[in-house]
Amino acid sequence: MELENIVANTVYLKAREGGSDSNKGKSKKWRKILQFPHISQCIDLKNKIDVSYGYVVDQQPIGRELFRQFCKVKRPQYSRYISFLDDATRYEIAADEHRVELAYEVVKRYLGLCTESREREDSGGGGGCDSDGGKCDDDSGIGGDTKKLSNHDDPEKSLTGSNSVTTNTIHNEKDEFVLDVLNDDMVAQVRTKLSAGSKELFEASITAVRAFLAGEPFREFEASMYFHSIYSLSFSTEQVRATGKMYACKKLEKKRIKKRKGESMVLIEKQILQKINSRFVVNLAYAYETKDALCLVLTIMNGGDLKFHIYNMGGDPGFELTRARFYAAEVVCGLEHLHQQGIVYRDCKPENILLDDHGHVRISDLGLAVEIPEGEMVRGRVGTVGYMAPEVIDNEKYAFSPDWFSFGCLLYEMIEGQAPFRARKEKVKREEVDRRVKEDPEKYSHKFSDDAKSLCQQLLMKTVKSRLGCRNGRHGAREVKLHPFFNSINWKRLEAGVNDPPFVPDPHAVYAKDVLDIEQFSTVKGVNLDATDENFYTKFNTGSVSIPWQDEMIETECFRELNVFGVNECPTPDLLINAPPVVEKPGCFPFRRKKKQTPREKAIPFNEKLLSSSQTTVSCSQAQTES
Repeated sequence: MELENIVANTVYLKAREGGSDSNKGKSKKWRKILQFPHISQCIDLKNKIDVSYGYVVDQQPIGRELFRQFCKVKRPQYSRYISFLDDATRYEIAADEHRVELAYEVVKRYLGLCTESREREDSGGGGGCDSDGGKCDDDSGIGGDTKKLSNHDDPEKSLTGSNSVTTNTIHNEKDEFVLDVLNDDMVAQVRTKLSAGSKELFEASITAVRAFLAGEPFREFEASMYFHSIYSLSFSTEQVRATGKMYACKKLEKKRIKKRKGESMVLIEKQILQKINSRFVVNLAYAYETKDALCLVLTIMNGGDLKFHIYNMGGDPGFELTRARFYAAEVVCGLEHLHQQGIVYRDCKPENILLDDHGHVRISDLGLAVEIPEGEMVRGRVGTVGYMAPEVIDNEKYAFSPDWFSFGCLLYEMIEGQAPFRARKEKVKREEVDRRVKEDPEKYSHKFSDDAKSLCQQLLMKTVKSRLGCRNGRHGAREVKLHPFFNSINWKRLEAGVNDPPFVPDPHAVYAKDVLDIEQFSTVKGVNLDATDENFYTKFNTGSVSIPWQDEMIETECFRELNVFGVNECPTPDLLINAPPVVEKPGCFPFRRKKKQTPREKAIPFNEKLLSSSQTTVSCSQAQTES
C-alpha cells in the first residue's frame, strides 16, 4: 500500500506540473472540435437565450470581450466609457493608501474636475480652479499635473494598462470625458466626497455609464458580426478535453444511485452547481455520463481541505487569527453568493472548505444544498453531527439560519483547533452531541481575541432570532461582514481576489493523508439499468456550463486563437449568409482528394428576420468601407 501511495502521489504531481503548459493535455484536434458553426445553424438561439446587456456583457466573459473588441475597432468613441468603468472598478478595489490618489486621477481624466487644495499641491499646474469648485479653467478643461503616481505592475497604483495617466502628462483633449452621460448631481456628489476616498465614490457614475452603454452602443453591437459570434459560441458544446485545462471529476455510480433512490438528489446538486458562478464556491464546468457513471467536472482544488490544514500541518491544531479571519471572510462571500441565489448549503465544515493552488478557499460538496423559493422555508434533518443548528436537530422549519450556525462552528474550530461541541477523536453518541449543541455553551480559550469570541458567540446562538446573519433573509451576510472581527478586511478587494492569502500551498506537496484514502465501494448487485433510466440521464448529461467554459476558453487562449475575423475586420465565411465557396489553391498533386465541407460549415435554411441587421450579409469590400 505504501508503494502504491508513492506511485499515486507521483502521478498526481506530474499531472499538476503539466497543467501550467498551455498545450499540455490539449487535444491535437482542438481547432476542429471547437470549430464555430455557420451562423445559419445557430441564429435561432436569439429566441432562446437572454440577449440583454446585463447578461451578455456584465455576466458573460466572452460577451464582454467581444463588446470591447467591437467598441475598439468599430466604435472607438465608446471606448472612453469602458476605460472609465475599468478605472473606477480599479479604484474600488485599491488599497486604502492609494485610493485618494487614484480618485484624483479618475476625476481629472474623465470628469475634468480638480480642487483648490489639490491645485496648491501640484507645482506644475496649468490653470486655476473656479471658486465654485470643480471645473478646471485651462484649455484642456482638466488642470495641472497631479502628484506623481508609481505606474508599475501593481494595479492599485496605476490606471488601466497603457492608457493610464502618467506623472507628467496633461490631457489636452476632452475626448475622454464621460460628462455627457452624468447629471450635475452625480458630478457634485463626486466632488464632495473626493478627498475622503470613499469606496462608493463612483457608484452612481458607474451605474449611469452602464445604462448608457446598454442603450445605443449595445444596439449597434447587436447588429454587428461580433454579436453574432456569441451565437456560434453558445452553440459549441463539444469542449471536453479540447483545451487541456485540468479539472477534478466527481463520479457517481449509476447502479448505486438507483439502489439508494438518489436520482432527485443528484439532479438537484447538478442543477444548483450549474446555477452558481463564484470564486468562493467550487464551480461546475461539465456534466456528462459514461456507461457506468455520471460525472461532474469541477474546479480542481490542489491545496487540500481545511481539516487537513487544521490538524496535520505540525504544531498545535488550529490557525492564528489572521489566517482564520482570511478563510472565514472568503467563506462568508461564498455563503453570501449561495444565499443570494436562494440556496441554503447545510454542510459547512472544515472538510468541505478546499484550498486552491494560490491559497484561496472555496466551498465544495453541495450534495445537501437545497434551493428555497423567495419567502418560503424548508424542513429537513440533514447535515453533519456537531455542525447542525438546533433548529435542524429539532426538525423545525428554517431558511438560511443553519449555515450561519455551521459557519460559527467552522470559525471556532479554525481558531481553537477542535470543534465546539465535541473534542477531536472523542467517542460520544450522536444524541449526546445533539444535546450539547442545543443546551451547552461553548468554552473559549486564550486563542480567541475579544472580537473573535464575540463573533462566535453571536453565530452560535441557540435561537434563530438572536443569531447573527439571520435577520435579513438572503442578505444576512451583510450583518456578518459588519462585525468588528472583519474590520481589517477590504471586502471589495477580497471579492476581486487581489488580496494575498496568508498561506500558499507548495505545488510539489500533496495535502492529503493518503491519495488512496478513498472509500472503496463494493460492487452493487441486484440492480439493473434499463430504458426508464434514460430520461434521468438525459437531464443530467448537458455538456458544458456556459460561464466556466468561457473562462476556460479565455484562460487557455483558445478564444484568442479562434476569434479571428477577416482582413480589415471583415466577416469570416461562417458569419456570411451568402458567402462564396472557398476556392482551394491548386497544389502539386491535382489528383489528390479535395477537402469536403464539414456539416458545421454548411449553411442551412433559417428565418432571416432573426438577423437584426444586414451586417452578416455584407461583402468584404463593404465591411472595409464601413470600418
